[in-house]
Amino acid sequence: MASLIEFVLFAPRNKGAALVGSFSDGKEMLMSKDENGYFRTEVELEDGIYQYKFRVQTKSPNFAPDQWVDVIDPYATDINEKEKQGVVRIKDGQRIVDTYVWQHDDTPLSDIHELVIYELHVADFTNDDVGSDKKGKYKGVIEKLDYFCELGINAIELMPVNEYPGDYSWGYKVRHFFATESSYGLTEDLKNLIDKCHGRGIRVFMDGIYNHTDEECPLMLIDRNYWYYEHQHYPEDPDNYWGPEFNYNHYDEKLDIKPAWKYIGDVVRFWIEEYHIDGIRFDAVRQLANFEFLDWLAKQAKNSAEPKQFYNIAEHIPDTNTVVKPDGPLDACWHESFHYFMIPHICGESFELNNLKQVLDPQQQGYATATNVINYLATHDRDRLLRELGDRGIFNTTAFEIAKLAAVLLMTAKGIPMLWMGEEFGEYQEKSESVTQPQKITWSLLANKQNQDLWEYYKKLIILRRQTPAIQSDNIKFFHENADAKVLGYVRWHEWGSQIVVVANFSNQHLTKYHIPEFPTIHSWRDWFTNSEVEIGNSGMITNLPSHAAKIFISH
Repeated sequence: MASLIEFVLFAPRNKGAALVGSFSDGKEMLMSKDENGYFRTEVELEDGIYQYKFRVQTKSPNFAPDQWVDVIDPYATDINEKEKQGVVRIKDGQRIVDTYVWQHDDTPLSDIHELVIYELHVADFTNDDVGSDKKGKYKGVIEKLDYFCELGINAIELMPVNEYPGDYSWGYKVRHFFATESSYGLTEDLKNLIDKCHGRGIRVFMDGIYNHTDEECPLMLIDRNYWYYEHQHYPEDPDNYWGPEFNYNHYDEKLDIKPAWKYIGDVVRFWIEEYHIDGIRFDAVRQLANFEFLDWLAKQAKNSAEPKQFYNIAEHIPDTNTVVKPDGPLDACWHESFHYFMIPHICGESFELNNLKQVLDPQQQGYATATNVINYLATHDRDRLLRELGDRGIFNTTAFEIAKLAAVLLMTAKGIPMLWMGEEFGEYQEKSESVTQPQKITWSLLANKQNQDLWEYYKKLIILRRQTPAIQSDNIKFFHENADAKVLGYVRWHEWGSQIVVVANFSNQHLTKYHIPEFPTIHSWRDWFTNSEVEIGNSGMITNLPSHAAKIFISH
């Protein structure tokens, strides 16, 4: 039985529009325009799958005035990229994305302060370690969920999964905001991945690219200057221009709307309601530069996700407390200064206590709470630590010693820790200079003893972090500072739980019988690595501190 299905296109300044579909034998079906700027038409369709596109008299300045151009529906939830058409599914007389049935919506997930995040790129995360039909796809990530659970990961952050041009990219130039990248798999596959993550207690965050688009985004073809800035938003910063930028300042007085606000608001609500995501990492917030819009969008996201927790994360380079709560629009900011200051310290290039302390305690930078910052040693935009070390001529045993020191600092610093895929076992590939060339991570490294040992070390630290409220808290105090020996000690605590102490030796010298006079004396302590009791005398603690190493002591 056929049902009337409405096709709608919002194009308030365009003169004419038509619908062309597999149901019309390629013939145009003219659409009528209402007073609110919407072109509409209805088609009788049986249940099934159809292809369609719009033909529009464009208002974009790179075409002749009112030239007819073919465009894909800006709201299309599935794309046939080769045919350059949208795909619509009809079931029981209604439009649907797919028939996926969610299984794990009621599974409890970790609170935000308990998170350990793992950033990954779907296309490069899996290779021959999974079946050929799964590598580089959502199904391949599903195959690795047991790996995440064993490591202790309870949140993954997916690099962009919106439909982009071609079959390989990092995805930061989105063409179709409502569709998922077809080379990664079906919409059902992405939902299955998210659902199975939830079933294992893993939150799923997605990368939201709301500053700019691909040059052939449908909105660009329909009416560029209605949606985008006519020129570069920041012409003085050409190195950080990645494509046409949404104009969040444009207000349509006639219709009483801000077009870019409405469109991206619809995008965010769709991904929360349709894909059940748990948070968004907002790309290029400094370039987007509209905190009023971000505040509105973040609130829209939280409202759509209720009663679930939703985490709004800014990528703002350099990082700044102005973008996060209580006064800013978002919940957290990628803590770029952690990477920026930590790398030279652990590589032995500098030892500036003030710089080191402010990234271990971001309250010194004006961040109010631990959940305001996402700490990391590497991301897709920053080289992994072993690459950083190799570039400085540091290899083999010393490199892995430093990697373990860095892991302790990452997991015990104030803030939410994040790993970049492969970092946990010592992946050392240089970050990609081209976002169009595949760069699979090297799972075979886990066959090497040093790499496996590093992985086990990360695993133990992640377990410690997740089980210890003291490390998840807002509390940190530096009680021992020795700039000459390059040693720093700090204590983390929780009001109703145990304390932990970290003493880190950043030097290349083994410090024998090192004296820590100010060591906290209010508890009995054990060495977490050796699980042995330690004595605290009236004059403090005396201990050996290996080079490039940190000791962790836990009260009991």
